[in-house]
Amino acid sequence: MKVVLGVSGGVAAYKAAEICRLLQEKGIRVQVVMTRAAQEFVRPLTFAALSGEKVITDLFGAEAEQPNIDSAVEHIAVAQSIDALLVAPATADVIAKFANGLADDFLSTLFLATTAPVVVAPAMNVNMWENPATQANLKKLIERGVRIVAPDSGYLACGMIGAGRLAANESIVVATLEALGAGQDFAGETVLVTAGPTREKIDPVRFLGNRSSGRMGYALAEAAVRRGGRVILVTGPTALVPPAGLEVVKVETADEMRHAVLARAKDASVVIKAAAVADFRLAQPVDEKIKRKGKMTLELEPTADILAELGAKKNGSQILVGFAAETNDALENARKKMAAKRVDAMVVNDVSQPGIGFDSERNAVNILTREGITEIPEMSKWEIAHRVLDAVVALRQQRAETAPTPSPHRARR
Repeated sequence: MKVVLGVSGGVAAYKAAEICRLLQEKGIRVQVVMTRAAQEFVRPLTFAALSGEKVITDLFGAEAEQPNIDSAVEHIAVAQSIDALLVAPATADVIAKFANGLADDFLSTLFLATTAPVVVAPAMNVNMWENPATQANLKKLIERGVRIVAPDSGYLACGMIGAGRLAANESIVVATLEALGAGQDFAGETVLVTAGPTREKIDPVRFLGNRSSGRMGYALAEAAVRRGGRVILVTGPTALVPPAGLEVVKVETADEMRHAVLARAKDASVVIKAAAVADFRLAQPVDEKIKRKGKMTLELEPTADILAELGAKKNGSQILVGFAAETNDALENARKKMAAKRVDAMVVNDVSQPGIGFDSERNAVNILTREGITEIPEMSKWEIAHRVLDAVVALRQQRAETAPTPSPHRARR
């Protein structure tokens, strides 16, 4: 398969080099097309060395001493030869050209000329991203079948904080694989994912909670969707925007999460419990605000153990994955939980490590199964999500390989 990687002029242009490498690791041939502005950030030689292909930088072959008829129609030849067009990063300018049919350089002309699937990964200043003109242009592209890999939020090169940062490289590659019809190993699976914290009422203005941001669960849900699964996301209160293409069930308390999960788990072939559900709640919450005074004692009672209930009720084909956040003896405690709760895989991380885990976009985990331990070093939660899903696929394959072969006598009955 061949993909054209279009690189436009933004600070994130350097990330396209890693995207090129990741696509090549999937066995995909990559040819790079650069806009004039992109060449101010990264030199064409970089991509030529990485891809082993000619890097196209001009519509009429101006880089050659004598432009010829071949260079003048090259965009048609390239358009007919590719299996997908990926543009990463895509600036507001390039998006506007695509949406409005402008064709004044090789990349915008190629976009109009190709019938291959198109994936666009925007990257820009937050105000440019939120501008109504940009959003209208994106809407046009989506309506025309272009896949948009939405940017992440965070600290931007301009010094502002907000949406506009180029999505994770792995997310962009997965979207491209989807466009190529690959990477659909969760097709036919119904995946139930829980995410975020729960809040347990103390009084009308206070609650018991925890530091979970929900990022891990949301990454798992999005990754499962991109890999072809039908996904149900049961989420506690978070500031995150749910990924597109899935069913979202919002809850607040541990009891609400329990009811939502148990009602849907029976129809799920895979259940991944990534939520940080409160272990305790107030025995007697009050309906009026508690006034400030001296020392106060709160009487707590345990909440239901949702993971244990799922383990007790799961059928033979369902795969159940739990998460364990530990501060000491992490692996030993996770093994005990996995056995006691009849979990097929346990993802455990040491939350005492600074800079990862809670309130972070990165983590480092161990994935425990009955076959052993897979150590996952520090990486983005998006990457970890795919590692967890890879473990689920491996468990499914192991079950298929060890399943008893039906007797031929029984088969004839």
